[in-house]
Amino acid sequence: MNHLLIFLKRPQTIIGIVTALAFQVIFSVVWMTGYQGANDRVKNFRIAVVNEDKVMGEQVVGKLRSSLPFDISETDRESAREELVNREVQMVLTIPADFSSNLQNPTASAKLLYEINESNPQMVKSVMDSAASSVTAALNREASAAGIQAVLEQSTLPPEQAKGAAAGLADRVRSETAYIHPVDGLNNQMVPMMMVIASFVGAMIMGMNMQQASAAVGSRMTKWQSFTARTVINAVSALLVSMLGSTLVLALGGKSAEGFMALWLFQSLFVWVFLVFSQMFLIVFGMAGMLFNITLLSLQLVASGAMVPRQMLGSGFQTAGDLLPATYAVEGLMNILFGGSLLGKDIVGLSAVALISLAVSAAVTAMRKTRHSDGSDEAVQRLETPA
Repeated sequence: MNHLLIFLKRPQTIIGIVTALAFQVIFSVVWMTGYQGANDRVKNFRIAVVNEDKVMGEQVVGKLRSSLPFDISETDRESAREELVNREVQMVLTIPADFSSNLQNPTASAKLLYEINESNPQMVKSVMDSAASSVTAALNREASAAGIQAVLEQSTLPPEQAKGAAAGLADRVRSETAYIHPVDGLNNQMVPMMMVIASFVGAMIMGMNMQQASAAVGSRMTKWQSFTARTVINAVSALLVSMLGSTLVLALGGKSAEGFMALWLFQSLFVWVFLVFSQMFLIVFGMAGMLFNITLLSLQLVASGAMVPRQMLGSGFQTAGDLLPATYAVEGLMNILFGGSLLGKDIVGLSAVALISLAVSAAVTAMRKTRHSDGSDEAVQRLETPA
């Protein structure tokens, strides 16, 4: 019992227990509220329709709007493809110019062309594949009904011709689905989420240890020398850590559409941003800043779109995602690993977070008359004195 009391009297033990409790509370609150009603927000998914059939095209589009729980918009082929690549729409449906003529021809099949971008969270492909099947099946039912009526009106057909006409009624509308930026396997699909989690958790732990090291050096450095040292260590560490991470991903079967160099440099950027972002809270609040970092870890996993498409989140979580670095890391990783649009938006977003974090950290450092330390000289001596 005395041994137990000795442990419980140590502040590190209490902090460890409180941290474990904080993880449970924070993750439960963020995830349960973040994903609440997510299935109902599938209506936020967008489908771009390229209508090239001037006869029945409008009728088809009208049926889509009335039967599908998605945002349906008409556009031209080039704009639709650009929006699909930029993940602004989740699917492009093309109604070919000969759709109505083929539908009215008993010997031909009408085709609908679907295009889906796999450079997205896995759920996007699943939902859009299901939607494409539903659209084709619904149009087939209508075409079959119309065909049956025509056969009945031509009931004088010889038996063999009637049998052939009836067989053709079951599948009058066919679908062709093309996938851009295909992803090879679930292991590759999950790489963006894995890299973001590993990088941010690593940045949190490194920041905590850097804060303790900063306290340990005490007055042997000025506050600006300590700040500069941390900044340099963060930059060098980001390059080295990312080199290992990118190498392992590709060595273990991962694919990078843009190659190793692009992956390494982009990971170096967002790992560095994670480091300066998470250490900002430690510089401002001391070790209590870890509570902010735990909260931000949970919030970013939900709001970044790494697991569930951001369109399925509430507006508050979508806004939070726009302000946090993990969103831009996930988007950029998808573009590099699977293919997609240029990285300009993602690099600008990450850079803005880094600059704001550095500015806040520098401002807090400047306002302190003496360099901040989480521990007293006695604590420093305990850290440096071997047991």
